[in-house]
Amino acid sequence: MTGTPGTAATRDGEAPERSPPCGPSHDLTGKNKVVTVDGVRVKLQIWDTAGQERFRSVTHAYYRDAQALLLLYDITNKSSFDNIRAWLTEIHEYAQRDVVIMLLGNKADVSTERVIRSEDGEMLAREYGVPFMETSAKTGMNVELAFLAIAKELKYRARRQADEPSFQIRDYVESQKKRPSCCSFL
Repeated sequence: MTGTPGTAATRDGEAPERSPPCGPSHDLTGKNKVVTVDGVRVKLQIWDTAGQERFRSVTHAYYRDAQALLLLYDITNKSSFDNIRAWLTEIHEYAQRDVVIMLLGNKADVSTERVIRSEDGEMLAREYGVPFMETSAKTGMNVELAFLAIAKELKYRARRQADEPSFQIRDYVESQKKRPSCCSFL
């Protein structure tokens, strides 16, 4: 996924009642991932548009049902980073108001080809009030952390009690990134 929202996570672990907006002739990939958070299994349903413009017309349907969206840009591709603002504008227009959004700079394993500084990703994330981290789909760096953070936030929202302190996804991500084992999940 590059420069596109790609994860729809269902809070209750159930698949959406409708089928994907695209037929099987398209390359829209849907997968399930189960993450255990504090002893509770959270099922994430993941739809990956791989940044392909041909799926842009159907993403609005996904926004409406998504509780979480992961936006990825390629740190070696400036246009994928530049597209993030447009995706965020669409998300704010079409998604639920309380959708969880996380910004990920992917391909951190090829930092020698980097054209987007980590600081630029952090600054954009701060501007939109979303958590940020760099990942590598190739090595698995921070991939599990991203899914776990989203799952923790969704679990917290689903089971929140009035007197319970709020879970802060950005604080959780930052604290986990600083741990020595944060990047070796796979």
